[in-house]
Amino acid sequence: MKPNIKYIIYLTSITALGGLLFGYDTAVISGAEQSLQLYFIEKLGLNTLFHGLTVSSALIGCIVGGLISGFMANRIGRRNSLMVAAVLFFISAVLSAYPEFLFFEKGEPTIGLFIMFNIYRIIGGVGVGLASGLGPLYISETSPANIRGRLVTLNNLAIIFGTLLVYFVNWRIADGQIASWINDLGWRYMFASEAIPALLFFFLLFLVPETPRYLISKNRDDEALNILEKVNGSKKIAKEIYHDVKQTMDTPKGHIFSYGKMVIVVGILIAAFQQFVGINVILYYAPRIFADMGASADTSMLQTVLLGVVNFVFVFIALLAVDKWGRKRLLLLGSFGMTVGMLGVAALSFADNMGISALVLILLYAAFYNLSWGPLTWVLASEIFPNKIRGQVMAIIVMANWSANLLISATFPSLLEISAGMTYSFYGLMCILAFVFVWKWVPETKGKTLEEIETHWDSAPARTDTDLRTKKINL
Repeated sequence: MKPNIKYIIYLTSITALGGLLFGYDTAVISGAEQSLQLYFIEKLGLNTLFHGLTVSSALIGCIVGGLISGFMANRIGRRNSLMVAAVLFFISAVLSAYPEFLFFEKGEPTIGLFIMFNIYRIIGGVGVGLASGLGPLYISETSPANIRGRLVTLNNLAIIFGTLLVYFVNWRIADGQIASWINDLGWRYMFASEAIPALLFFFLLFLVPETPRYLISKNRDDEALNILEKVNGSKKIAKEIYHDVKQTMDTPKGHIFSYGKMVIVVGILIAAFQQFVGINVILYYAPRIFADMGASADTSMLQTVLLGVVNFVFVFIALLAVDKWGRKRLLLLGSFGMTVGMLGVAALSFADNMGISALVLILLYAAFYNLSWGPLTWVLASEIFPNKIRGQVMAIIVMANWSANLLISATFPSLLEISAGMTYSFYGLMCILAFVFVWKWVPETKGKTLEEIETHWDSAPARTDTDLRTKKINL
């Protein structure tokens, strides 16, 4: 009997709204960052470091959200933790749009107001940190093995759609408006627009159940069996999966190094390389980068929408390819293409020729990133960890990912002042190292059940062989 695809898509689509908000919240700053520079940084006489920290302040919250995500996932459940994230998204959207709320006078920036704005952005970042790890975790724990990669990639497609959506919203808010209006009110509308999908996400989460693996961990076996049967379309298959999961839950292993250090190291490096290759520099500072190439304000916003379209198209291609080509092959291909794109931009920067060729190379880089590292980081992070430690280690991975993001994003304005060519060359070098890392240490997980993948680390925690020679089970 075939899996219940309609029910699976239903669960995945609602959960993926968290991914949309993830993309929306992290990219909304791209349209507002130049207005924030005028409103806060220049009026208060602050330097570029504070500008970088303001653009990246939400990432501090992402680190916190990642740090607590494992505890919350295990204590109150995957779904309820996502509901908390939705509430944080809403609070951040409203208060980032009007940071003067209660305590300050509108139009008169002070250090206190500057701090409160960043606190409100951090609140949203906590929501992003929760959603970034728990969304893929929820989907992974409710999906059949043979389509799990595509379903987790669907979450990343939602992230990219959220990015594209907010690029479009920012462009429409700014389109045809004079600069003074954008710098006074336009940026506020950009932040406030996030409140609508945040409310929708919160209420729709009431319509989905907890994951069967979480329910089994809490000895709510009847509920788990019911969901497994709904997902897989067969009581027999549901019982087989239940017994496999129950067996892993009943093992005494539970602390994060139970399966060796290699699984933790590989997970952390996957998360870190996703950021060290420089993608969020492109996402957060895209209008500024395009303006530095000579584009007008309106054109740079429109080029940013084009970037969002390229991102969306190539994540969609990854969605179709991930369960056919495999995770490892796509990561290697993506790393190679990203290297060509980023080092090409660096060469043009050294030659002081940042025109249409640089735009093409940036789009090439973004295309290969979204074919590989963008979606597959979260696919692998949701797959490679054993059941007993998945919630705990996902928290570490999410924290590592957002810490790397903060480091790269906050330092970009200062590095750009030193040398743009050197900055892009560094990201190109990271792409090369990412290729080597995947080739040597990342296992292929295509078509394996989560319990089969667990045996890779269980039987040989120190081994770096990337071939999982376990029996393949098609659910």
